[in-house]
Amino acid sequence: MVYKILFGRYNEKKIQLVGDTMLSLLLMFTILFYLFSILFSQLHMDFLLSGICLTIVIVTFFTAKRFVKLLGGLFIVTGVYLLWTSHATNKDYVLSFGPMLELLVLFGLVPILAFPIKLGKYSDDIQDIIHQNIKKSKYLYMMTSSIAYFLSIFMNVATLPMTYYAIRPVVSIYPVQNEERFMSRAITHGFAMPLMWSPITPIVGVVISMTGVSWISILPYALPLSLLGIALDWYLGSKRARKTAGIQNDLYHPSVDETAVTMEGTSTIRFPFRILHIVLAIFLFNIVIITFDHFTNFSFLTLVSLLVIPFSFGWALLLKKGTEYMLLFKDYVKSFSTKMKDQFFIYLSAGFFISAIQLSKANITLNEWIFHMKDALGLEVFFFILPLIPIILAFIGLHPAVTLSLMAGALNPDLIGISPIILTILMLMGAVSAFLVGPYNTTIGLMSSIVKESTFKVSHWNMKFTLSYLLLGFVYVFMVRIIF
Repeated sequence: MVYKILFGRYNEKKIQLVGDTMLSLLLMFTILFYLFSILFSQLHMDFLLSGICLTIVIVTFFTAKRFVKLLGGLFIVTGVYLLWTSHATNKDYVLSFGPMLELLVLFGLVPILAFPIKLGKYSDDIQDIIHQNIKKSKYLYMMTSSIAYFLSIFMNVATLPMTYYAIRPVVSIYPVQNEERFMSRAITHGFAMPLMWSPITPIVGVVISMTGVSWISILPYALPLSLLGIALDWYLGSKRARKTAGIQNDLYHPSVDETAVTMEGTSTIRFPFRILHIVLAIFLFNIVIITFDHFTNFSFLTLVSLLVIPFSFGWALLLKKGTEYMLLFKDYVKSFSTKMKDQFFIYLSAGFFISAIQLSKANITLNEWIFHMKDALGLEVFFFILPLIPIILAFIGLHPAVTLSLMAGALNPDLIGISPIILTILMLMGAVSAFLVGPYNTTIGLMSSIVKESTFKVSHWNMKFTLSYLLLGFVYVFMVRIIF
């Protein structure tokens, strides 16, 4: 009897492992097949690709989380109703499952950019910088926030654990009241700010593809707001540190000096020049994207996706870590279904719903309603409401990228009389804020598991900064409208 129970459990685990592996291969194959279809667009594989997406929706429906299943099901049922009332053909139903695949490809490939940073062990260099140069907790906060900002440009959500585990061992030697809150605030605030403009950020790709603006055209507007945001974080973080200093006399903390003496006695202090590798990589990656964006007809999301693997692999080869890179890639593919199955279901379902809105012309009606609402409320109030939508929906579990996709599908800047660039900045402001406080999104969820606190507590820690950032953003947008 015991043998049967154990043997049965073993078989169940084995079947589940095989199923996860098959799903991982299907999802990765779909990503690579999509890129192939873009490179060889003359083969017209849209219908086949949409059919694969429909298959993925059916398969992942049975493995998705309950809330994801409910929300995705709502998108599909509503989409089917819209297509049915508009007398769509069977082909329209199938083709409606394809549009959001472009975003999923970016979601699936962006984490690969973190491979060379992990293989290069740049976190050791970060610790060297802190040990050698940082003497006060306010400067430690600013350094932590800056490193998170810096790494987020390239590593996306992988920034959170890397920054935390690189810096957390040295925090205890500084006079900090709540070390986990200190780390959580510094990392999440720094991480979120590049999401306004970084080319590897999915929400940037979603918004610019939907509003029709180019990445290079929004960069002069989004980058300053991003830098103002990090400056605001430094100010608020330093202000909190000064209050702590008043209580704990935050001058040179004895343990900080002792650590410095120990380091001087045991090793030669050196400037970690290898950290410049990341600076150069970020610069080159952005230059390559701008160049290809100018000389090719690929969409921004597709362009970034196409460059991720060759760029990161080339970096790994320069580090002489090509074999290790392939091992990381193999492990990543194996665990791909666990990380991405929910995203595939919800985004493909949302894409179906957006396609249904457009095919049924419901977006025209929505734009008319929005236009009348804007006139009734006034432009200033309307500007205030737009960024709040992703934040509100983030508290019921909707990912900011899904919210932005739905908003962008319903908002036509020409019809409602708003500059596409202003609309883009407002939507990105809302998405960044949603990442900071949404208790169900990946950012807060991952940070919560790292610091071992509830997602709502981590969200609460970010609330003051988020509200301050939104206020700063509104002032910035109105100044941009006045000046330009």
